[in-house]
Amino acid sequence: MGGRLDGKVAFITGAARGQGRAHAVRLAREGADILALDLAGPLPGVPYDSATPDELQETAALVEAQGRKVLTQQGDVRDLDGLREFVARGVEAFGRLDVVVANAGICIPATWDETTPQVFQDTIDINVTGVWNTIMAAAPHMVAAGNGGSIVLTSSYAGKKMQPFMIHYTTSKHALVGMTRGFAAELGPHRIRVNSVHPGGVATPMGSGDMITAIEHTNASNPKLAAMGTPFIDPGYAEADQIADAVAFLVSDEASFITAEHLSIDGGAQYF
Repeated sequence: MGGRLDGKVAFITGAARGQGRAHAVRLAREGADILALDLAGPLPGVPYDSATPDELQETAALVEAQGRKVLTQQGDVRDLDGLREFVARGVEAFGRLDVVVANAGICIPATWDETTPQVFQDTIDINVTGVWNTIMAAAPHMVAAGNGGSIVLTSSYAGKKMQPFMIHYTTSKHALVGMTRGFAAELGPHRIRVNSVHPGGVATPMGSGDMITAIEHTNASNPKLAAMGTPFIDPGYAEADQIADAVAFLVSDEASFITAEHLSIDGGAQYF
């Protein structure tokens, strides 16, 4: 069903590929014009391949193929001033802002005693401060316009439960649960809803490069924990489009009385 976001504008971070690209294309299919931001360059410390400028441009082409307008920017969610400049430029170009999907994040497998201060800091800077920056750059435009709106934060299975061998990542994704509730409370009077989504394993380029090797290494430190997060249904992972389906619902009028909610999209994954 298309057209749920006709005439609206969505700002998406981490949009070059994976879940971010899926959100951009799906929301465009629903009628939204898109502001697409991605670092599209080397990420700190990650074992998987980083996104590229070409991938960001491919996202733009896929949005345009849906008949919608798109504005792209290579940008870092750690740079609040840069985010503010891009969002302001997007609002000037498209006339409004209705939806925010704070999706950008990193994931670095490491046991507790292999986690360096730099790994912990980079994870918090991008996964927590970067999300706060995203909302702080966007929400003032939504409040000023008086049209209400919807914000979705990409948390994780690890934000409700626990991702073994990633204390830094688990910490960052739990922080987004509190951030969701806090912003939902304070933005509620402006008819701006704030929710989080909690994917389990998703088939994206985050599994590329040396990611699998890194996970196998950490699993070997305590094999009992490796079974954590096993879903109830097959296959044992989601496609990015399935996460985008949930986001499209949450930002639509069909979810108009849903806020401060934390939606699991993990196939029922449990601790063991």
